[in-house]
Amino acid sequence: MASKADADHKQNGHPLPPECTVEEVALVVPETDDPSLPVLTFRAWTLGVASCTVLIFLNTFFIYRTQPLTISAILMQIAVLPIGKFMAATLPTKEYRLLGRSFSLNPGPFNMKEHVIITVFANCGVSMGGGDAYSIGAITVMKAYYRQSLNFLCGLIIVLTTQIVGYGWAGMLRRYLVDPVEMWWPANLAQVSLFRALHEKETKAQGMTRMRFFMIFLVASFAYYAFPGYLFPILTFFSWVCWVFPNSITAQQIGSGYHGLGVGAFTLDWAGISAYHGSPLVTPWTSIINVGAGFIMFVYIIVPLCYWKFNTFDAQKFPIFSNQLFTSTGHKYDTTRILTPQFDLNIAAYQSYSKLYLSPLFALSIGSGFARFTATLTHVALFHGGDIWKQSRSAAHNVKLDIHSKLMKTYKQVPQWWYLVLLIGSIALSLIMCFVWAEDVQLPWWGFLFAFFLAWIVTLPIGVIQATTNQQPGYDIIAQFIIGYVLPGKPIANLLFKIYGRISTIHALSFLSDLKLGHYMKIPPRSMFTAQLVGTLVAGTVNLATSWWMLENVENICDIEGLHPESPWTCPKFRVTFDASVIWGLIGPQRLFGPGGLYRNLVWLFLVGAFLPVPVWILSKIFPEKKWIPLINIPVISYGFAGMPPATPTNIASWLVTGMIFNYFVFKYRKQWWQKYNYVLSAALDAGTAFMGVVLFFALQNEGVNLKWWGSKPDHCPLATCPIAKGINVTGCPIF
Repeated sequence: MASKADADHKQNGHPLPPECTVEEVALVVPETDDPSLPVLTFRAWTLGVASCTVLIFLNTFFIYRTQPLTISAILMQIAVLPIGKFMAATLPTKEYRLLGRSFSLNPGPFNMKEHVIITVFANCGVSMGGGDAYSIGAITVMKAYYRQSLNFLCGLIIVLTTQIVGYGWAGMLRRYLVDPVEMWWPANLAQVSLFRALHEKETKAQGMTRMRFFMIFLVASFAYYAFPGYLFPILTFFSWVCWVFPNSITAQQIGSGYHGLGVGAFTLDWAGISAYHGSPLVTPWTSIINVGAGFIMFVYIIVPLCYWKFNTFDAQKFPIFSNQLFTSTGHKYDTTRILTPQFDLNIAAYQSYSKLYLSPLFALSIGSGFARFTATLTHVALFHGGDIWKQSRSAAHNVKLDIHSKLMKTYKQVPQWWYLVLLIGSIALSLIMCFVWAEDVQLPWWGFLFAFFLAWIVTLPIGVIQATTNQQPGYDIIAQFIIGYVLPGKPIANLLFKIYGRISTIHALSFLSDLKLGHYMKIPPRSMFTAQLVGTLVAGTVNLATSWWMLENVENICDIEGLHPESPWTCPKFRVTFDASVIWGLIGPQRLFGPGGLYRNLVWLFLVGAFLPVPVWILSKIFPEKKWIPLINIPVISYGFAGMPPATPTNIASWLVTGMIFNYFVFKYRKQWWQKYNYVLSAALDAGTAFMGVVLFFALQNEGVNLKWWGSKPDHCPLATCPIAKGINVTGCPIF
């Protein structure tokens, strides 16, 4: 149904704004609206707050376990539909008056806009509890690992201000990352397709309905995931090269999908395919090509040369691929040997024990992060800087609008000062905290301001990359690298700087993605503002309360040595957070990357990354008729080897193949099928896998019922973790 604004526009003799120029959006997002549909109803409030609370509680509870579990918002998105329809069928329709306004518990049928706003609530429960629990991870490290007597109010300020600072950035950047048609946020199209499949009625004459298609593949995905998820885990990493060469270290290093380069290995597990770069079905094929180019160059050329040809960074003393820390003799690094009782660095012990070493792929992956950070800034400045500058100078009514932006003009917009109040208030509260609890947080006031400045600088360019390519170049390492240099020996300060610098950016991008979803689904902006803000406050409070209760009541939580051998509370995700605070905050980047450091030459990649987009931009200006040149995206190319480890080459390679099949070949040769079913298929695979993951966890894995047979091991490549340098003695490996 077209909006009244469209009718008025036509009557006045003005043509409608053009359809969306992004083909994928034009094929999937409806170009109509019904402004009369109620949004923030009693049903939406009830189901939204309940969804947010349940998800944040469960995700926080299970993240402490040896086998952590993340329950995604898509499960709640599907579960609330029958509940919403039941409420619409049973609640009284009588109108009530409160504070001079009338409302009804049941304003009519459960509609799509209510469903969207409930999902926005639920997304707050995922991003804070499971998808990104770094804020609560810092609290856990402070209390469980560093044994600090942290104040609850201080912890609550950390959790909430991290979120609300990100919310403030999102509000400030709406005009650049939500309103422009070019900023299309590809991942949202799967959500739009799912909402349409669940709510729009189709006839059989149009072929199989999207709802039926969704249910078929939901059931199929649910049933199939029992195999890689429990019965036959080897399907996650099918490394046949290791079976052919059972006694060759080199062959297993090349062919292992879990501990090697993954040549010839593949995964038949949707969770493995979508684990690190998201669903390949929602990523544009140009982005997939860029990621693939970087992946091939890095994994199949640079890493082998550094390892076998040049032995860069004494690489042959260590496995070719590992996220472990090592000593100079190739053994795992014991960080407890270099700590004082106050968790400061014992310099004498560090010098007598060993310097810190990384596996070659891990070290080069860190270096790629250096290049990716500066490449992102340069790329966005060159290719999008002009548009950003014009949008900064132009009034809102002069900005080019597409049909979706025109339809959204029907609704009252959120004033910029609403976001400014939240942003300034959260910054002020953070600064007050750093004075009141100075010894606990370690980070001085200027460190907080530096973190806010860093987040402000990088959120826009990273948002541009994500909004156009569905890839989010991270700068976690950069944030910790910078503050590690400025404040060495301060692990808690390192953690908090990362939270307020990098993690607030992650939350900002999550909020912006939801704002674009609301833009596509024609949700009134003020309703979105309310849902996001309330969801943030509810999720943050429940998040900390759950975590705090567990830290206070589970004896020796996260202490592997102090726990019972069968205890599930080992906190593997937070152990990584603790290790990072040791590497970057305690030992510090100066010892690794400074003058005399083994990895000092990797710092040059900052300059390399800043330079690489320049020739691409120059060529695009010299040859404007070559439309493929601007599609060369250096930050996304460098993203081809981001996240490794823990991501493996097999995860990325299988993601690339799957994405090319659907978003190039199917899109090009079966466009009607792609338009109707591609994003619905992505949502069905996500939902079925997530549902079965929850069932397996509660029914079997949580009870300790685990299978032990040949097919239950994800990788049969035991020699892939061995070094090849002479004289290195590692248990289970031959000595050369």
